[in-house]
Amino acid sequence: MATTTKTDYYDLLGVRRKSSAKEIRQAYRKLARKYHPDLNPGDKSAEEKFKQIQEAYDVLSDPKKRATYDQYGFYADNMPPPGAGVPRGAGPGGFNVDFGGFETPGAPGGGNFRDIFSQFFSGMGGAAAPHQAVEVPADLEYQIDIDFWKAIRGTVEKISYTRLESCHTCHGTGKAAGPEQSCPACGGSGRRAQSTMGMRFNVTCPRCGGSGRVGNPCRTCDGEGRVRRTETIDVRIPAGVDTGSRVRVPGHGNVPLPGAGPGDLYIVTRVSPHPYFTRRDNDIYSTVPVTVAEAALGAKIEVPTIDGRALLRIPPGTASGQKFRLREKGIAPVRDPRHRGDQYVEVQIVPPSAVDERARQMLKDLSRFYEQDPRKEIFEKASK
Repeated sequence: MATTTKTDYYDLLGVRRKSSAKEIRQAYRKLARKYHPDLNPGDKSAEEKFKQIQEAYDVLSDPKKRATYDQYGFYADNMPPPGAGVPRGAGPGGFNVDFGGFETPGAPGGGNFRDIFSQFFSGMGGAAAPHQAVEVPADLEYQIDIDFWKAIRGTVEKISYTRLESCHTCHGTGKAAGPEQSCPACGGSGRRAQSTMGMRFNVTCPRCGGSGRVGNPCRTCDGEGRVRRTETIDVRIPAGVDTGSRVRVPGHGNVPLPGAGPGDLYIVTRVSPHPYFTRRDNDIYSTVPVTVAEAALGAKIEVPTIDGRALLRIPPGTASGQKFRLREKGIAPVRDPRHRGDQYVEVQIVPPSAVDERARQMLKDLSRFYEQDPRKEIFEKASK
């Protein structure tokens, strides 16, 4: 592998140098989704940014590569372990060049000659062969909108999405059928001589990628080994999902590299709110109106639940805003459907409408039953 950017790997991923492996992985996944070529068709800058992010993660996700990068400021496959020093004749990218004597600590700019060479020749060693595929995230996410009832009862939804899969013509090799030939660019050696600034270097052949052999690229995938395919599938959404739930569909993600197995597809659900029921985790909340007589004398009333009607006992003297629990009338969670949530019913007292003189007189008679002013207590508290 060779460095292809002068930007610091940590800056590329937006993390600190002391960040944990988990923080680096999370930052990479977020940026990979943002700059993925499939989500930015025709955007060359996004494609280049994606390659840089991929390169940075390849180094920083590997503890040994990261340690080498932290010590030398760059990484190449033939670098020694940290603290061992860089051997002569083993510069970045496989260049046969001696850096001895050029590592001057007091050099202008605070760097050393090895850093200058690694930046100047970035991308030359280990150059990608034509049609070489770029690694992409194996797992895919697809957001789906479903209504309240489908979420709590389960459903089957048909979705269409695009993913990268192995080319069925070349079986992921990227090569057409037929014998391979010796690479004409390097004569089959896998390396080429290159002169720069009066110095001569042996670099990996960019035509064959160092293999020394070339073949005709597959016409179906243009040598990439993968093809983009729009797939339509039926996805079973289990009962009990909520907004943000992830349903895994194994083997329906991307093929990250030619010849590799596919990742998974994750269906992320977004549930529409219900006009009457309110969901909080696995519990259901609702409001039911009652008359003054029902609240004062007590009553048995019917209330709506997600299973239909249920009987609720209102005790005498119930106040407006009081809540009652209906056990196991909530939602059965996906992971443990045997333990349902509860439903909480809030009572709201609805005053009668005084439509005639007789009704007004009855309300006046009712007011005489109050022994004291119901607002007296709040005024006493407010004055303290």
